[in-house]
Amino acid sequence: MTARGHLAFERAGAATAVRTAYAESPLRFLTPRNHGSAAWAYTSTLGGGLVDGDAIELRVEVGKGARALVTTQGPTRVFRSSGCSGLRPPPVAGGTPAPPAGCRCETTARVEEDGALLLVPAPAACFGGARFEQRTGVDLAGGASLLLWDVLSAGRDRWDFVRCSSAITIRREGKPLLDEAWLLDAAHGSLRERFGRFHAMGTLLLAGPLFDGAALREAVDAQAPRAGAPLLQSASPLGADATV
Repeated sequence: MTARGHLAFERAGAATAVRTAYAESPLRFLTPRNHGSAAWAYTSTLGGGLVDGDAIELRVEVGKGARALVTTQGPTRVFRSSGCSGLRPPPVAGGTPAPPAGCRCETTARVEEDGALLLVPAPAACFGGARFEQRTGVDLAGGASLLLWDVLSAGRDRWDFVRCSSAITIRREGKPLLDEAWLLDAAHGSLRERFGRFHAMGTLLLAGPLFDGAALREAVDAQAPRAGAPLLQSASPLGADATV
């Protein structure tokens, strides 16, 4: 089942208003009021998570000078895919392999001039036997700002999913700023052994005039890695005012 959602934010005086909040079941939006100048939107799904065949497609628009926070009400839980007790889905009639099972989330966003978007969902958590694909694409106009936080946790069954992939594409004024993709597949070796002591992996991106990426790089560089550390991190500049 594919559920589509559309969130649009526009400047309203000194504040930001939610112009559009359209969601198809099982997707839901919560847009609580707050005392700041930004508008907030929380996404959630009925049933507590994604089951085999679910697909979420979210489109976000942030108007000129608007400020928006888009996050989730809780972790994105991805339940076991049908037929995933092994590494391959069961064959269909005639012996032909079935198409890969699993769930998919896709978010696309556009931030206009002087606008700002904080896209900070809670970590995704895949149960044992799950298959999950996630894609995020953001287009930034000149002077737009973005804070993007994307995290995958080990989940309750600790790295026991079958397959998980993620792709992040950021463009500014039509030019590529970040193009990141990774794939974790149990067919390539035990994920639990490969991750060892680590319980999560993530990407943080700061771009635009409202976020100080240089300060982040300095803070990360000041913490020299040490053997057995519970956290490994690195920071790199992307152009004049962006950091990943």
